Amino acid sequence: MNIGEKLYELRKEKNLSQEEVADKLNVTRQTISKWETNQSTPDFDKIVPICELFEISTEELLTGKKQDENATSIVRDYQKEEEKEISKEEFKRKSAEVVSTSVFLYILSIVAIIVLSEINDILAVSVFFIMIAFATSRLIKNYMYAPKFEKTKKEKKEKEIIRNINGIISTICLVIYFIVSFATMAWYITWVIFIISGIITQIVRLIFLLNDKEDSENEE
Repeated sequence: MNIGEKLYELRKEKNLSQEEVADKLNVTRQTISKWETNQSTPDFDKIVPICELFEISTEELLTGKKQDENATSIVRDYQKEEEKEISKEEFKRKSAEVVSTSVFLYILSIVAIIVLSEINDILAVSVFFIMIAFATSRLIKNYMYAPKFEKTKKEKKEKEIIRNINGIISTICLVIYFIVSFATMAWYITWVIFIISGIITQIVRLIFLLNDKEDSENEE
């Protein structure tokens, strides 16, 4: 297949008229007609614009040979994988920020309820629950909209470690809650232990996130 026939087929595939192609390439309709009937060939400075218009390589235009599909596929997959890794690192940074600020708010809420209870109990409880709700909503939103990444062996192992550690922390805090509650009968306040448990589990998660970030920076 010669260049003229190739140009004709490409134009038909794009559903373009000779006038439309001529307008995009800044030439006359007669020039396009001459190219397609092999009365003339495109000037050198028109080769790249033609390839960009029809979304083909210069090799395909001049020789009629398409690029190796396997090679193109490998390049495309590599680019997607690279974009995924960048997105994953961005998500880890965002998660570290969300978790750290949420932990701070959890701790601050406990301080707030202790301090404000000396002034007004209703105010103290209101501020406490507002801060807890805001911190928790940030965590839920962050993980609900988390992109689906294929986890590495290291990440799977870390997730399992975090799950085991958090399970141990939750069990210990539950035991402490019942012991302290029955010993003091201060059920109205001992539930704060569960908030503390949540804070500790998020601190564990934050430690692993920061560790992953540090490892990524060292690799770079």
